Amino acid sequence: MPSAADLALANRLADAAGEAIRPLFRGDWAEERKSDATFVTEADRAAEAAMRAIIESERPDDGIIGEEYGNRNPGAGRQWVLDPIDGTTSFIAGRPIFGTLIALMEGGWPVIGLIDQPILRERWAALVGAGTTFNGQPARTAPCPDLSNAVLGTTSPHCFSGEQVDGFMGLAGKVAERKIVYGGDCYSYGLVASGHMDIVCEAGLKLHDFAALIPVVEGAGGTMCDWQGEPLNADSGGEVIALGDPARLEDVIEAMAGHDHG
Repeated sequence: MPSAADLALANRLADAAGEAIRPLFRGDWAEERKSDATFVTEADRAAEAAMRAIIESERPDDGIIGEEYGNRNPGAGRQWVLDPIDGTTSFIAGRPIFGTLIALMEGGWPVIGLIDQPILRERWAALVGAGTTFNGQPARTAPCPDLSNAVLGTTSPHCFSGEQVDGFMGLAGKVAERKIVYGGDCYSYGLVASGHMDIVCEAGLKLHDFAALIPVVEGAGGTMCDWQGEPLNADSGGEVIALGDPARLEDVIEAMAGHDHG
C-alpha cells in the first residue's frame, strides 16, 4: 500500500521537475519533433531526468514509466509514471497551463497522483484513501445538477478521430454552448478537482497522460472512466472522461452513446 512517505517523494519529484522547467519557461530552449509527430523540448527532458535520478537513487527496486526516457524495471510491482511536461504545446506558447504529472501505480492501478503547475506554483496531490489537496488544502469537486449548465473541456478537437468527433459533439450538444473550454491538458483535470470545471472529455491519451489524474479527480469526489464508463487502469485505451459529479455519469454516457468509438 502507498504511504505518506511515497506521497512526500512524489512532491519532491515535482519540486525537482519545477526547478528544471522554470528557468526555461518563455526563455531560450531547443525543441524537436518526435516520431509520433509530438514535440519535445529540453525542458521536458531535463525535468524527467531530474525525477528519474531521485527515484533511481532512493527507490532502486521500483519501476519507472517515463514519456521521454522509457521504462525501467518493467516487472516491478510498483511503477512511477512520469510526464515531465503534459501540454508541451502550451509550454512552447508561453501559456502556464501545462503541468508535470507523477503517478505511483501498484498492480496496474494508480494509488498516488500529482499535478504540478510549476510557473503558477499550483499543485494537486492525492493519496488513495486520503483525499486530494490543492496547495495543501482539501480540494472538492462541484455538484452539477444538470448537464445543460456544465462546463466542458477538451484539449483540442483535433485529437478526435472521425468517430470520436461524433461522441464528443453529442456531449457538447448537451452542455451550455458558451461553456466549452479548449486547451489545458492536465490543468483542466485539476480544475475539475477544485470544482471550477465539470467535465473533461479526451481521446488519444497514453498511460503517462492519465495515470496521475485518476487519484486527483477521484480523491476530490469526482470520477474518471473510459467512454463506456469503465474504470481506467494500465490497460485502458486513450478515451477518457473526467467528471466532477459522479451522478451525471449516466447522462454523459447517454449523450455520447449511439456512436462507434472504435
